[in-house]
Amino acid sequence: MTNTDARPSISRMSDPAAFVPEVDDISAALFRATGNRSVPRTTINLVHLRAGQIVRNTYLTILNTGFLRKAGQSEERITAVSSWQDAPYFTDAERAALALVEATLQPAAHGEERVSDELYAEVAKHYDEKALATLTIAIGQINFFIALAVIGKPQPVASLADVQWD
Repeated sequence: MTNTDARPSISRMSDPAAFVPEVDDISAALFRATGNRSVPRTTINLVHLRAGQIVRNTYLTILNTGFLRKAGQSEERITAVSSWQDAPYFTDAERAALALVEATLQPAAHGEERVSDELYAEVAKHYDEKALATLTIAIGQINFFIALAVIGKPQPVASLADVQWD
């Protein structure tokens, strides 16, 4: 594939779906599962952006920033995701979701659970059972893409319509 904007290639691998076409089915199923409207798509994208920041992956941060911009989110909200704890731009439900993805992706202190009972209770205050299951799947979804992104290192894109893999 030709890189049309003259950026040097940074992808480490070709599109995995070219070799394992089931990846597209998995991806589509995850998007359907998280698209049931029990959790706002904006919240899912905020969670996915925070996950990309935690694992320090340019592909995921640019992609989810693009999704949030397309959804009309302010630059202040998008920029403040990295410091959401003291930013005034997020609802209590969004804060609970951001805390949940952080707890899931970051190591816990020795002897502590990543997701404490207190955190689970806080998240459950804002999300009913279906929404909590959806949010959990959304975190699993980004973990699926984290592996592809940090290992394969696709081209940063603002839209899934852009060329991601060399």
